[in-house]
Amino acid sequence: MQTGASSSVSRRGFLAGSAAVAVSLGLSACAASGSGSSSTGGPITFWDMVWGTGTTYTAKARSIVNGYQPKGRDRGIKYQSIPWANWNQTFTSAAASKTTPAVASGAAFLPFYFLEQGSVVAADDLVKTLDKNGANDFLPGLLQQMKTSKGYAALPWSMDLRVLWVRKSLLEKAGADFPTDWDSFIRAGEALQKKGQVGLGLAAGSTTTDAQHTVSALMINNGGGMFDENGNLDCVTDRNIETLDFLNECVKKGIIDPPSLSYTNTNLATDWTDGHVAMGFNQTGLDKTFRPDQQSDLEVIAPLKGPHGDTGTVYYINPLMMFDTSPSQESSEAFLAWYLDQIHLFWTSGVETDLPVKKSITKLPVIQNNKNLVKSVNEWQPIGKTIGARTDHAFAALNTVDGGTASATFVQRIVQGEQSSKQILQNLQMSLEKVIK
Repeated sequence: MQTGASSSVSRRGFLAGSAAVAVSLGLSACAASGSGSSSTGGPITFWDMVWGTGTTYTAKARSIVNGYQPKGRDRGIKYQSIPWANWNQTFTSAAASKTTPAVASGAAFLPFYFLEQGSVVAADDLVKTLDKNGANDFLPGLLQQMKTSKGYAALPWSMDLRVLWVRKSLLEKAGADFPTDWDSFIRAGEALQKKGQVGLGLAAGSTTTDAQHTVSALMINNGGGMFDENGNLDCVTDRNIETLDFLNECVKKGIIDPPSLSYTNTNLATDWTDGHVAMGFNQTGLDKTFRPDQQSDLEVIAPLKGPHGDTGTVYYINPLMMFDTSPSQESSEAFLAWYLDQIHLFWTSGVETDLPVKKSITKLPVIQNNKNLVKSVNEWQPIGKTIGARTDHAFAALNTVDGGTASATFVQRIVQGEQSSKQILQNLQMSLEKVIK
């Protein structure tokens, strides 16, 4: 994703199976820095993924962590930046060899997998500390998504929320109103198609999960999802068939552009900025990828109503987790409690494009002065759900589904428009049953 004049790779783009070379934990990309150690032992390690605007984010994160001053017997912290290339292999290999860090950020569903495996320590005591300090001010529903039968798998620190963006000038030229439901979305898309514009921009290539996010957002918008209320696979439902029928109509009417089948994130971003795409689900920082003189043309509109009056979208809660290899669990909790009090600096310095998860941060001028972020917080975040939408919290199996081959093939079949909705969903169900044990 591009932000202003700088460029970085969207961290969720790697979830589709990047062909990048495996990461060695001794590489310079993971070079350490930290606040030093206390007299009770050496520093604990914090693995942090590359969020926000790439190297700019990492530099800011490193400077924040370097400001940590442990108290009493708590240990200091050592910061290591971990690339998204082969992130799953990096973590699973470390867990197998008992070389995981004390604390880490990571992909949305990774802590649930590791909690079930016994490598992650539940964050219940840390939640109690936040409650005691008056620092538990997470937005509605986010902390609940972290709660499992084994405790809190992790704590949220930011959120990748999908919202519906439009380019106002393109809709105006096409004589189309902002859509409010699926029927009006089709009408707007048809009007745009006649003018040579794309009504639902997405990228379904093998190196991105963008289309998967769009399909998940629409399935949730219709009260559907890939799992039932108990976390069991349940892909072939009436609501899901209805969602794919809607997408199939978009394909047949040219509202979804055929080349999107092989699109990368870069292709899609270019189509947005060149004025080829007029509507689409995307991250809350989409407007930052445009030139300053174009940004006012981008607007987050109100959530669509599905055929049965439902509203909803997908979000990915970016977690902070604690591993059982920490030489001092007390130090892990002390650092994360402190770190959560500092994360507002990512937004005030402009290096974070995902949405904040704390109410106190959403009240800052950097958020309140951006009407698109305000609408995202007030109207879209409360209706957001994970890809395990029909359950009340995330779970380990979602780590396998998120960005996996089965999900990639699923959305490509939708864009190809050559199979029935039910057949596509049946294929998805069978593919996922093979990988979810």
